[in-house]
Amino acid sequence: MGSQSKAKTIFLLTSMVGWLVVGAALMYLFPLVANWVVDSDRTHVWIETLSRSGYDPMLGWVGGGIALVATVSGYIIWYQRFDGKI
Repeated sequence: MGSQSKAKTIFLLTSMVGWLVVGAALMYLFPLVANWVVDSDRTHVWIETLSRSGYDPMLGWVGGGIALVATVSGYIIWYQRFDGKI
């Protein structure tokens, strides 16, 4: 096995968590995007039903946006300061 620093291992694990949160936010936003794209009675009923049970797309926009910004910022900082590739 190759050697890898603990810092790089921690960076890789936290970036994987960041991408998982971004992916979860995209899945959470799928009903809203489907309603925009398809724009049928069925998707309107889907959104209406989800809204009655507490579905709020702002959670996906804000949470996913923050996770995306934090993850990309982490990549930029890591590669500028520690790997020197940018």
